[in-house]
Amino acid sequence: MSFAVPFPAPFGATPSGLPVERWTLRSASGVEAAVLTYGAVLHSLRVPGPERRPPAEVVLSLPDVKHYATHGAYLGAVVGRFANRIAAGTFTLDGARHHIPGNDRGNSLHGGADGFDRRLWRAERCERPDGAASVRLSLDSPHGDQGFPGSLQVSVTYTLASDGSLTLDYHAVTDRPTPVNLTHHAYFNLSGNPDRGVLDHLLTVDASAYLPIDETGLPLPGTPAPVAGSPFDFTRARRIGARIAEPDEQLARAGGYDHCWVLDDRDRPSGEGQLAVRRAARLEDPGSGRVLEVHTSEPGLQVYAGQQLDGGFGDLLGRRLGAHSGLCLETQHFPDSPNRPDYPSTVLRPDQALRSRTVFGFPHLTAVAR
Repeated sequence: MSFAVPFPAPFGATPSGLPVERWTLRSASGVEAAVLTYGAVLHSLRVPGPERRPPAEVVLSLPDVKHYATHGAYLGAVVGRFANRIAAGTFTLDGARHHIPGNDRGNSLHGGADGFDRRLWRAERCERPDGAASVRLSLDSPHGDQGFPGSLQVSVTYTLASDGSLTLDYHAVTDRPTPVNLTHHAYFNLSGNPDRGVLDHLLTVDASAYLPIDETGLPLPGTPAPVAGSPFDFTRARRIGARIAEPDEQLARAGGYDHCWVLDDRDRPSGEGQLAVRRAARLEDPGSGRVLEVHTSEPGLQVYAGQQLDGGFGDLLGRRLGAHSGLCLETQHFPDSPNRPDYPSTVLRPDQALRSRTVFGFPHLTAVAR
């Protein structure tokens, strides 16, 4: 049976001296996850290989809170209040203009310079009838936080099931209209060795279109572009590095992959009593045999190949985290949605509740879990 340790372990302190906790979740399948109250960071995700091979660390992590507080790569964090970019950090909502300080080429990125990834969250153990290990992290974001209107109460619940799948359930309510777009910024490397990188991983994305970007990472005006015939076609499994160096304008603007794919069947309704999810992506490491499948209720998937990691930080074992040492599969709404009425709305109002679900599953463990 899965379980969460009843008492969290200390994990240093924030820059202001507040204590940080590290919660551990374990599963009968041999998967182990650890979550920090700083940034709601997924600090560790250890996953066995096929046929009960020893577990390996499949997410990039940093050794202490000081590194998380100073790096700019959002490793493993929950980001918000608005994930991805807002053009010039400005938007109009119900006739009022709002400004979020720019922190990325004049745009606001992942909620601004002091986003949810740099906050201390509250943690509590969740009791579940199925015995799955579960911990809920909660955060209060006051009216005017980074320029966003409304007081927002947000939570993310990590649940590790007996089959090794890790579910993230997001919930948020507000006292006045505000845009909300939450995502998880884990960097995956299924080999367990960041020195190997992810360019030889096989990626499938269940999307027939993506959002081309301008020089600052914002979606271009107009409709999504078809992936067919382009380096962005991952409708069938393909090496991430197969076409990443081609002379393509979109690749050049991002230095590789850092784009939002428009997931097929994105208007799928929620199921009765729970959020309906569909597969968004599949990631495979041929060397280790590990397989990750991402399911989500969100309409988009930002795929970022980690090209801006520069080796300036080491992981838990002191290995330098260089370019392409991890891959982000960020389930979310589309970038700059507050300024794009043609996109699905991200506005949350007081009579509503935001609910979103993403599941990271490991199908190569199914036989082990049974």
